[in-house]
Order: sequence, then structure tokens, then C-alpha cells
Amino acid sequence: MIDAFLRYIQYEKNYSNHTVISYKNDLLQFESYCVREVGEFSPPSVSVDIVRNWMMSLVEAGEAVTSVRRKICALRSFFKYLKREGLVSDNPMTLITMPRAGKKLPVYVRESQMDSLIDDVAFGDDFDGVRDRLMLLLLYSTGMRRSELIGIRDGDVDFYGSVIRLTGKGNKQRLVPFGRELAEEMKAYLACRRREVGEVDGSAFLVRSDGQPLYAGFVYRKVKHYLSLVSSLSKRSPHVLRHTFATAMLADGADLTAVKELLGHSSLSSTEVYTHVSPREILLNYNRAHPRALKKGGQDGN
Repeated sequence: MIDAFLRYIQYEKNYSNHTVISYKNDLLQFESYCVREVGEFSPPSVSVDIVRNWMMSLVEAGEAVTSVRRKICALRSFFKYLKREGLVSDNPMTLITMPRAGKKLPVYVRESQMDSLIDDVAFGDDFDGVRDRLMLLLLYSTGMRRSELIGIRDGDVDFYGSVIRLTGKGNKQRLVPFGRELAEEMKAYLACRRREVGEVDGSAFLVRSDGQPLYAGFVYRKVKHYLSLVSSLSKRSPHVLRHTFATAMLADGADLTAVKELLGHSSLSSTEVYTHVSPREILLNYNRAHPRALKKGGQDGN
């Protein structure tokens, strides 16, 4: 049943490989729990109490609430599928309440730190340096996901229309605009790629020096290395640059709905988490922007 469900969400629902693997691990973990506690894993006989006891065991084992919530989502999808297919008569998940998760503010890099990274760090004029700088600019300038960055093909970049076609979660496509700086960087990269790498396999836009496409671990290591040069954040992943893009856009007055579309979010609530501004930042912005702030006794924030 689990294998059939995984095939369903992968090939019919177009879930990402990452989600499929996560759901597989979650369901196998629940299967092991059932075997250990009641002697077998039989979805038609799974009760609400079994699910609740499993949730409690996860919390007692130190699982984060966000992790428990994901596992419940996996079970909900699984039993919804089984009910639809007529493989179970009752769905125990209808009586399960999702544990509340406190919202964490997204980690982001300061604008001054990003300026220092893009403008001051010596990337080098060789292919690796040109590609690395462009990779960071793409993530920071568009807010695209790591998987979307890797998935860009030459034909997805429209220099005439100044947009890039991205393929996001569930194979949904969207167009994101780019400005003059990014256009020049991409053209310089393509010239360098033709000169130093030559033909590439599969028309991937961003490649390694051997002409092969990028992969998730490669992008993560590169971003972590470069962010460590300008930031002391403990988290320095590609997703931090996505947070940084969204935070910068909203801080500079961008419409929330527009940012939602740029990020490819399915709901506005996912974007609202970026509307965080600390009291110190409010004060600094007020003192910088209001013509009479300092005259009325405002402080410079130092």
C-alpha cells in the first residue's frame, strides 16, 4: 500500500522527489511503530489511538514540532488515498489535530552584507568564479529555490523579455523578471562557458567546469562558503538567500501579493512570514527617511 501511494504522489500528483522520500521515511517509521506496538501494520485496523500514541512517542523522543507536523501530513495524505481507493473504510486522521507550531522568523542576510559579497569578494575571472558569482546573484535577485536554479535550461532565459521561466513545486512554472545587472552577468557567463567549457549536456544553463549540470550538494556548499565570508549566521544555505530576497523586497515597499507570485507561493500566508521588521530597524529607517526625524530628537541607532 505504501509503495502504491508513493507512486501515486510522484507520478500523478507530481510531488517533488524530496517530498516523496520524506513521506516514504515517515510512513515506514509509522509502519515500524505499529509492528512494534501492536504486532502488525494493517492500515484498515489503524485506530486514532495508535496515531495519537505515535505522535506522543515522537514528541517524547525529542522530535521537533515541525517534523511531527510533516509526518502527520504524510499520514493524512496516505489515508486519504487509501479511503479514495476503497482500501480502508474509516480514516483515523479525520480526528487527529495537528500540533501547533510556533512561527520562526526567517533567517536572512543584511543588505549591506550582500552588497559586500557581490561587490567586494574576489570571485576570479575563470569559469568557476564567473559561475559562482552569477549563481549567488540569481538566488538573491529572484528568490528562486535551489531546485529551480539547478533546473534552468538555456531556453528558459529570455533576454528580450527580461524574464526567466522557472519550474517550481509540482512542476508549476512561473516567469520572474531580471534587471540589467543580472542580464549582463548572464551574458558574460554564457560567453565564458562557450569559451572555457564548450558544449554542455542536456542544455543546462548552469554547469560545472566539466560541463555537467549542478546538483543540490554542490550549490549548498558554494553558497555556504561565500556567505561565511560576509555573515556569521549559523544557517548559510541557498534558502537563506530566498529569505533575503523576500525580506529586502518587502522592506523596500514591494506589494505582498507581488512577492507571493515571484516566490511561487500557493498561498499568501506563506509569504506573510517575511513581513517581520524589528523595532530597531523601524527606528533606523525612520531616522534615515523622515526629513524631521533627527530634528525632533530621533537617534541614529548607534
